[in-house]
Amino acid sequence: MRSFRRACWLLIAGAAFTICRAEDLPGLTLQEAHETALHNHPLITVADLKALAARQVVREARSGFLPNLSANVVAVGTTENNTRLAAVGALNNPSIFDRNAEGLMISQLITDFGRTANLTGSAKLQAEAAANNAQATREQILLAVDGAFYSALQAQAVTRVADQTVTARQVFLDQVSALASNKLRSDLDVSFARVNLEDARLLLSKAQNDLHAAFTQLSTLMGFREPRSYRLAEQPLPPPLSTNASDFVAQALRGRPDLLSLRNQEEASLKFARAERALHYPTIAAVGSAGVSPIHDPPLKDTYAAAGVVLNLPIFEGGLYAARQAEAEARAQAADASLRDLENNVIRDVRITWLNAQNAFDRYRITGQLLDNARQSYELAQARYKNQISSIVEFNQAELNLISAQINYANTLYEYLVQRSALSFQTGALR
Repeated sequence: MRSFRRACWLLIAGAAFTICRAEDLPGLTLQEAHETALHNHPLITVADLKALAARQVVREARSGFLPNLSANVVAVGTTENNTRLAAVGALNNPSIFDRNAEGLMISQLITDFGRTANLTGSAKLQAEAAANNAQATREQILLAVDGAFYSALQAQAVTRVADQTVTARQVFLDQVSALASNKLRSDLDVSFARVNLEDARLLLSKAQNDLHAAFTQLSTLMGFREPRSYRLAEQPLPPPLSTNASDFVAQALRGRPDLLSLRNQEEASLKFARAERALHYPTIAAVGSAGVSPIHDPPLKDTYAAAGVVLNLPIFEGGLYAARQAEAEARAQAADASLRDLENNVIRDVRITWLNAQNAFDRYRITGQLLDNARQSYELAQARYKNQISSIVEFNQAELNLISAQINYANTLYEYLVQRSALSFQTGALR
């Protein structure tokens, strides 16, 4: 009895120490883990910067619609009048006179038959694609955070089971040892109890290692270089899953950011192909120039101004424009095929993930019933062993079944939550 009381006090003290140690850890909810990862993870920063760069490309393309204003200064001095240059491989006026002029030149595109408009539209769609890629990156990080968070919760649950098992088996070993010393139990029972205690310690060691690994993974996803431990908050079960997989497929086709990004890229490729086709058409621009000329040839005035319209008509470019148009059209067709392939893969992934979530919930429900039955069997076997109706083998088997049921229940619970998170990711609803 003294050994039993001592074991009980050790059990209470160990439980109190475990509770205090857990309470000393900072608390963490899944929402807080999401916010920290979105703020700290470097891949999200990379995706946001790429989206910002894509928006600047829109400004670059749109600048073709705006006037182009430049200033110029020219100063030329000659050693003798009527200085002439030899032929330099171009048609020009070889006469050079002393002069100095300062002025402004402005040019404004009138029309290029849709090339600039299509380039701008293509750039806008590419910017939208980059923004959707950034959102897809966020959802991928959130999915990984969910997996690490639930893995840590699962490891915590298994660690609690293992810790309780070690404590209970230590108490049981002390009891059996005391009874064996009084010739009320055999040495075989003591040997069985000692083996079971060491087996429980092995289980605890593995559970603690899995817990540290899960916290290391979670800390990395949250942007920390050193692993951190937390007191994780339990998450409520999501609402029941719809039995119609087609609803999830339709939602995925509407809202998956990677799918939206590829659609943007496919539309951008079509606009770029139209822009390349417009290279065959002329461009019309208005130009103007005005300024002063303090030093000039005597017949000229001190100021000058001129305006006109420039027509640029491509006649022959060695097949360059035709090749660029064919390349752009081929890339647009490839983007369309890639889009159809991704849509097919999305439909497949959504249906498989929906099946996995349904199966995970069924397994969770079944393991809950199994746990209740295992607990009742353990209590019955414990009572039979205390009353010396059964052997320690029957009691050990009932205890092993209970431990296995507790671990399976924890595993299936968090596996179901992971599958629900994966289904939200597949449908584009993981925000």
